[in-house]
Amino acid sequence: MVRISLDVMGGDFGPQVVIPGAAKALERHPDIRFALYGLADQCVPLLEKYPKLKANSTFHASELAIGMDEKPSQALRRGRGKASMWQAIDAVNKGEADVVVSAGNTGALMAMSVFCLRMMQEIQRPAIAAIWPTLKGESIVLDVGATIGADAQQLMDFALMGGAMARALFEVERPTLGLLNVGVEEIKGQEQVKEAGRLLREAGIDSIDYLGFVEGDDIGRGTVDVVVTEGFSGNIALKAAEGTARQIAEYLRAAMSRTLLAKIGYILAKGAFDRLREKMDPRKVNGGVFLGLNGVVIKSHGGTDAEGFAAAIDVGYDMVRNGLKAKIENDLKKYHASRPSEGAATGMADEV
Repeated sequence: MVRISLDVMGGDFGPQVVIPGAAKALERHPDIRFALYGLADQCVPLLEKYPKLKANSTFHASELAIGMDEKPSQALRRGRGKASMWQAIDAVNKGEADVVVSAGNTGALMAMSVFCLRMMQEIQRPAIAAIWPTLKGESIVLDVGATIGADAQQLMDFALMGGAMARALFEVERPTLGLLNVGVEEIKGQEQVKEAGRLLREAGIDSIDYLGFVEGDDIGRGTVDVVVTEGFSGNIALKAAEGTARQIAEYLRAAMSRTLLAKIGYILAKGAFDRLREKMDPRKVNGGVFLGLNGVVIKSHGGTDAEGFAAAIDVGYDMVRNGLKAKIENDLKKYHASRPSEGAATGMADEV
């Protein structure tokens, strides 16, 4: 049994997406047991429409929901112990759930997760890992917004965590990994990136195949299984890719409706266009993973639909089934065995 706690109030649409999404995920994974946290008047009537989900869930009434525009500090003060987001995270902290999934406010979710679950002993700062569609399948990109301006050691820790996630998600024994840079030459880039490259080369980590620097266009090509960067550039890359996907979709939509012949061509090729739309829609490629915490936290896209939220639950399910937390702990323990502990920072930037 995989125990998953859900912040039912999270996201742009709350229960209207989360509950149907959970029902879809349960169809794919009958061994899931859900703990649902939300406002009773909004959740209970909708839950009644999904008897199978209701039978495989426990519902816990919350006093309030965290707004999508709340600052992390405000969300912490207002929601501690009361909000559906906090209670869903706390279920993992108490050992009542194996993973939490939320489509809510990213900054609030990260702040609450760090405060409630705490950082792993060897990790200084957390990272958000995104699953990125590529020409070869999928890659993992981290950090996409949690830690702004990571230093060389933090980038090294991101590499270890990203490698462990790739082994859990893609089931590859030794995933390939690259550091995002402005060029592939060793003399290029910021000093912390060059220093992180040196650390990775000299560490000789047997669980990672470090291939050196990669550039922005290598992300979509799928040049490596894991792309490591700091949160500022990672978040810009993520948002730029999402914007480009929407732009191309609009171009295609306009082109297909311009003439009668184009409309006929669209009808004939509708299946291919539907598959393309699925690959390009950031709401469908869903399920960012918060790494570095003493628990597994999955962030769903806030504007996703039920199928997209179900995909985020799928990611959480896979992370638990494939032992993500244990893999990260094992890799960190081996690497940091001879290094003095530097403590763990818990400060969060409101910019997340």
